[in-house]
Amino acid sequence: MKSVFIAIRVSIVFMIVCGLIYPLATTGVAQVLFSKQANGSLIESGGTVIGSKLLAQGFESPKLFHPRASAANYDPTASSGSNMAVASSDYAAAMAEKIDALKKENPALTDIPADVVTVSGSGFDPDLSPEGAKAQVPRISKETGIAERSLNDLVDRFTKTRQLGLFGEPRVNVTELNMELLKQVKL
Repeated sequence: MKSVFIAIRVSIVFMIVCGLIYPLATTGVAQVLFSKQANGSLIESGGTVIGSKLLAQGFESPKLFHPRASAANYDPTASSGSNMAVASSDYAAAMAEKIDALKKENPALTDIPADVVTVSGSGFDPDLSPEGAKAQVPRISKETGIAERSLNDLVDRFTKTRQLGLFGEPRVNVTELNMELLKQVKL
């Protein structure tokens, strides 16, 4: 019987430490040291939250950079990939359709980066390869009147390198890129 009471007391202590003290401490440290990240890396414009750096947004305007396609139509409550097998005829047809639409939208495009037509695993990847962003430059230049060189410089300025020089690939956050572009373009 003594063992049961010891087990109950130990359980209560661990519930308090692991279920209350530790979560409060880590939340407090995160809020103090990494406030922006802990609150969702939100993007504000004029005091209004317009999105997050961590989630792709569906930009449709031909004057803006388009992100990777989303299997969930950019609805964060319905996160998912496409679940299509690469070898299936449905996948091949979907890719052909996306490539045709991309070529129609960007007639000067000859080399198509894969990330421009494929869906990310989560359906919300906010990043494109620098090549994927630059593939859209001729269309945006034509639509906005901004010189291609200026748009390429903008993409270069927003290109992030590998983390610690080792992890990941160079990438461009399309939401941040478009927020900067919107400062120069009137929709």
